[in-house]
Amino acid sequence: MSAFSNFAISFSIICILAGGITAFQLGFSAGGGASIGLGWPLSCILSLIVAASMGQIASAYPTAGGLYHWASILGGRGWGWACAWINLLGLVFVVASVDVGVWLLFRDLVLGGVFGVDVSGFGPTSQFVAVAIILISQAVFNHVGIRATTILTDFSGYLILVVAIVLTIALLIAAPSIDLSRLFTFTNNTGDAGGGVWPATGSAILAFGLGMLLPAYTVTGFDASAHTSEETRSAQTSVPRGMLTSVFWSFLFGYFMICSFVLAMPDTTEGAKQGLNVIFWTIDGTSIPKPLKDALYIGIVAANYLCALAGLTSFSRMIFAFARDGGLPKILAKVSPTHRTPVHAVWVAAILAYISTLYSPAFAALAAGCAVFLYLSYAMPIAAGFFAEGKTWTTFGPFRLGAMSKPFAVITVVFALALLFLGLQPPNDILVNYSLGILVLLLVGWYALERRRFQGPPVGDMIKKRAAEIKAAEAAVGEPG
Repeated sequence: MSAFSNFAISFSIICILAGGITAFQLGFSAGGGASIGLGWPLSCILSLIVAASMGQIASAYPTAGGLYHWASILGGRGWGWACAWINLLGLVFVVASVDVGVWLLFRDLVLGGVFGVDVSGFGPTSQFVAVAIILISQAVFNHVGIRATTILTDFSGYLILVVAIVLTIALLIAAPSIDLSRLFTFTNNTGDAGGGVWPATGSAILAFGLGMLLPAYTVTGFDASAHTSEETRSAQTSVPRGMLTSVFWSFLFGYFMICSFVLAMPDTTEGAKQGLNVIFWTIDGTSIPKPLKDALYIGIVAANYLCALAGLTSFSRMIFAFARDGGLPKILAKVSPTHRTPVHAVWVAAILAYISTLYSPAFAALAAGCAVFLYLSYAMPIAAGFFAEGKTWTTFGPFRLGAMSKPFAVITVVFALALLFLGLQPPNDILVNYSLGILVLLLVGWYALERRRFQGPPVGDMIKKRAAEIKAAEAAVGEPG
């Protein structure tokens, strides 16, 4: 992968046309316009800090598995083992939530909007079948080689930018007026005022905080650049740059796009009541010509599909890396000599993501779980690096934060814990039991079994041995054609 391809895979997973559209109601139905005009940039700045902190570690340790390897090297085997499982959970939620979104968008925008099909009778069975077909096709692309995935994610990077720009301009032109005050006016839309997306709360701070789940869910998954380190040229510089630039451009273009949604609404009060339907209601209520509207709808669905495709790539590489070090069955680390991809990891990732979609009626819970578990896994190696830097961590790459390293680490941990608190609020109550259950299983699993069995990624002299193993494996599958 080139540096651009490494950027593109993270940019494709972030995909402002995915979270920015399917999860828009999580923000607007919480704090109204202020959750968009103020909440998006605030959360994205924090995401940039997280990406910079991760980039510093990635520059020092450019390996597949990224987060888990870093957490193990900097914080010990147990810390790394826990980080791996939390990251895997976050990646499951990424693929599951986006692929559910692909089906919902295809159903409502393409089948209903473009072709005029009556989709009112499409229930859970239709969704389960459709999502299965979507995931199978994405697994096939990942199975046949990184080149196929790279071509599609490179294309996705351009597609996201073009569709987002055209959609933003079209909405602004069609807007009844450009009332910028809408973007900075706080309105507590929890409860019935926001279509029941969030239970009513009298706390303005909590309402605004809940709205932060929109940008946090959207601008995540940029660890994909780290997961594909071993397939990226000049990884020590390309990977940190890929993470930072993917977050920055998503922040910038995403901000203009979601602001245009608010400005184009005929009425923000009525728009808030639309709940999950707010984006469709807004676009359909504009004077955008139907051919352009249809093209935008198709582009949005295609971008969401490619977002989940890139997510599956990242997910499978994490499974591969963890299995290679003994955290999962070794068969999941097998690389196909024909396709040069971890085919078993790819299909297991697809199956796990599909199982997660069976709880698809609660899209908000899938989105919240994605943000919560991924940012927690981001914070774990960064927190370990805070204590290890200058002590056990003395080897650094070309990308350094210098004096900002430790302050950025503190900000990252606080941000991750804040998202944990927000993500566990109703109606995502299922995540509370889910999270507690995971914590218990991790503690029992580590102390009862894995502490003695699991050796973690290579450190010290074992690094040279691993390098030799990788070289031998590379020779075994042959040079790429």
